[in-house]
Amino acid sequence: MERRNFLKVVAGATFLAVNPSFIRGNLYAAEGTLYKAYERAQLVGADGKPILASKLEQEVNYVFNYPYASTPCLLVNLPRPTATDVELTSEAGEKYVWKSGVGKNRAIVAYVAICTHQLTHPTPVDSFMMYVPEKTKTMAYDKSGIIVCSSHLSAFDVHAGGKVLGGAATQPLAAVVLEHAADDTLWAVGILGSDTFQDYFKAFKPELKQFYNGPAEAKKLVSISAKTVKLTEFSKDLIQY
Repeated sequence: MERRNFLKVVAGATFLAVNPSFIRGNLYAAEGTLYKAYERAQLVGADGKPILASKLEQEVNYVFNYPYASTPCLLVNLPRPTATDVELTSEAGEKYVWKSGVGKNRAIVAYVAICTHQLTHPTPVDSFMMYVPEKTKTMAYDKSGIIVCSSHLSAFDVHAGGKVLGGAATQPLAAVVLEHAADDTLWAVGILGSDTFQDYFKAFKPELKQFYNGPAEAKKLVSISAKTVKLTEFSKDLIQY
């Protein structure tokens, strides 16, 4: 099984490779490096059949909820390989390393679709958060092929671990750590980066009640499988500037 997005703990000049699949709980290095493993969940379609990496349409926004029943994540098959071993820094100064995309071409990525500025995220009503294809213009940045939050025009680099490129956001998007199995299936196994989930739960209690039958259901951890659909099927309206 191929495992990407591996965490590297920075300790002086020494880099220690850590396999996220075998970590439970928060991992903090002396310099603040962090990773949190969650239940391993297979990405499946609306029909319950496994999503195959080789069948993902290129530059299409897919969405699945992970690690909680109400926390949306974007999945994108990029047109070219991602960068590798990208060192990132959280707003609190914590250092961590995003390994790369997964799949045959190292081009499949997933990020928590909750903007690190003011927690804008996709809902069944609308989405201001999305990947903007390379040939589509955006006001948020001078180049496309990025994730944009159109609420305040924050731009994030999908090829480099969700790094901030512009706008009001002050830290990267959290990345979903993916595994690409030998049978071409995809699995979510954890989250790399700053945890915004508790702030999200506090800020959107009415929404959690409306769409997820209340906070208790919304906070249930996803396990076994995560339904994955196109963003156009998840949100009625897509807003992109």
